[in-house]
Amino acid sequence: MLTAPRGGVQGACTGSGGAEQDLARGVCARAFFAFVVTTGVSGRRLGRVVSAGVVGTTVEFYDFFLYGAAAATVFGPVFFPRTDGLLGVLLALVTYAVGFAARPLGGLVFGHFGDRVGRKRLLVISLVLMGSASVLIGLLPGYEQIGIAAPLLLTALRLVQGFALGGEFGGAVLLVAEHGPRERRGFWTAWPQTGGPLGNLLATASLAAVAASTTAAQYSAWGWRIPFLASILLVVVGLWVRLQVAESPLFQAVADQRREARAPVLEALRRYPREVFAAFAARVGENAAFYVFTIFLLVYAGSIGLPTAITTAAVTVGSLVQALAMLAGGALSDRLGRRPVAIGAALACALWTLVFFPLVASHQSVLVFLAVAIGLLLHGTLTGAQSAFYAELFGTSVRYSGVSLGYQAATVLAGAAAPLAGTALLRATQSPTPVVVLLVCCLALTVVGMAVVPETARRELTS
Repeated sequence: MLTAPRGGVQGACTGSGGAEQDLARGVCARAFFAFVVTTGVSGRRLGRVVSAGVVGTTVEFYDFFLYGAAAATVFGPVFFPRTDGLLGVLLALVTYAVGFAARPLGGLVFGHFGDRVGRKRLLVISLVLMGSASVLIGLLPGYEQIGIAAPLLLTALRLVQGFALGGEFGGAVLLVAEHGPRERRGFWTAWPQTGGPLGNLLATASLAAVAASTTAAQYSAWGWRIPFLASILLVVVGLWVRLQVAESPLFQAVADQRREARAPVLEALRRYPREVFAAFAARVGENAAFYVFTIFLLVYAGSIGLPTAITTAAVTVGSLVQALAMLAGGALSDRLGRRPVAIGAALACALWTLVFFPLVASHQSVLVFLAVAIGLLLHGTLTGAQSAFYAELFGTSVRYSGVSLGYQAATVLAGAAAPLAGTALLRATQSPTPVVVLLVCCLALTVVGMAVVPETARRELTS
């Protein structure tokens, strides 16, 4: 039997003398070649998984945010024409909020089957559901054509969108977390999160492009439909990328040993009650901040006469800043820990909220861009630091369900309530101050959520 000499691989490769040493060098060369090949294959596999996460979440959030931007700007007169300005917007945002109500149900269903049959299959299904609903919204007649059926069908399609998106985050981020190395898990899991701002970027940019190339009458009549119909092209690309991805090796190990949980949601609640609460609380402020800085911004800008072109351009630029900040937040969380980076970003975000609306109300383009860019920079840092945190809270057999349960439940409270309550408060008080107070309280809850569990950055993902 040939044994490696003392000094390890380097000793075998660099030592001198004798046939045994020459043979050891041959073994070393073959081992090194195998290491390089294996590392390359592993790297390519991780690259495909990350690409699938980014492309898929971008497509899904494009569809989801496209609805939000359209609800804040055009859905009122199309589907609720017999109402005044802000009331019509409020009714349109009610249908927007309905999508959030469906997200916990989607999270529960996708989480259950994701923990039972695998992450990959469920991610493909969610993408198909989202794309189909968006195309049908683009084809949906308005109130003037089919009456009350128009807003009812719009609401039903929004429910499908919310259901589909409810399963997206849990699957996309977990698939990356379960493929990637522990040392850089924060950085790699932040990549799928960039699908949020990139999807928002595509949504606002596509609406702005159509608005710029059509008259106001054409845009209201049919122009807004083009971005919804175009989502079919993005879905095809997303499906092609996702079908190339391998199943999570951690889930596959659980499946091979037949250790899948029979009722993953109940098992997550029984084994990880504090972790479910932590995921819920940590998500609340992050989610509320995003929708205040983007969707509610469009509503507020319209109420003070700020041109839509300025705010949509500011959100477009801010989305690019946000995507880069997510990667930076993830990388920082690998070095400093998830909790200090996330808590610091949440506190900074709360402070920035105090000056956000005065800057927007200045009507000066530079200050509006500054307000949105810094708001989304801080939000992106917070989101990036939290990406791996959710996955690290739960064992593999219930991870999809546990993350989806806490994450999507918070979305109902924060994502739906923030723009909806904000619009109602704005209509009642004509002031953004109540929204500022609400958002600061939500961010305080995020700090609590990050603090109630131990630091997770050094944890191995276990079953």
